[in-house]
Amino acid sequence: MSSYAIPSVVERTARGERAVDVYSRLLGDRVVYLGTEVDDGVANVVIAQLLHLESESPDEPISLYLNSPGGSVTAVLAIYDTLMFVRSPVATTCVGQVGSSSALLLAAGEPGRRTLLPHARVVLDQPSGGGRGTLPDLAVQAKEIVRLRGEMEGLLSRHTGVDVARLRLDTDRDLVLTAPAAVAYGMADAVLDSRKVAPVGAARSVPSPA
Repeated sequence: MSSYAIPSVVERTARGERAVDVYSRLLGDRVVYLGTEVDDGVANVVIAQLLHLESESPDEPISLYLNSPGGSVTAVLAIYDTLMFVRSPVATTCVGQVGSSSALLLAAGEPGRRTLLPHARVVLDQPSGGGRGTLPDLAVQAKEIVRLRGEMEGLLSRHTGVDVARLRLDTDRDLVLTAPAAVAYGMADAVLDSRKVAPVGAARSVPSPA
């Protein structure tokens, strides 16, 4: 998790006032905020929050706000599988950016409820590895990277409607999408402005990479 200080807010209860961290306060409103690079520890916290909210009210929606440059592909896939597993519909919103593997989490939100703020961006690229160890170890790592790339491309294709061949071509280099371009690409459904859904063009077309 981030080393930055976590602010507290004051809640008024029947017994008086109490200070709680802002993430716990948001959780009470069924809001989960992922605002850092994803590793196993971060994934465990997000997964626990999603499972907790589902157990409380399985039919009530959950809001997942994202501002993450990516991180561990396996950790992101663990969050993704949980999004698919819980019964609660999960609305996803990108604030700032979603990069690399974390972009999948935006696309995997409840259809019609995947949004971005006006100056958010999506960065799509291909998985990379650490490249350490003996030659046989490096060969195993390379094979695993190829497998994960294929898996990520398949999932992105499923949620965006962009075919795998096009995704592979686009992500040979970093593909940077503005909020409107991300909607056109199928990563999200709308750009939000002051909590009002702003349509972004009538027709959806896939932009060519820069």
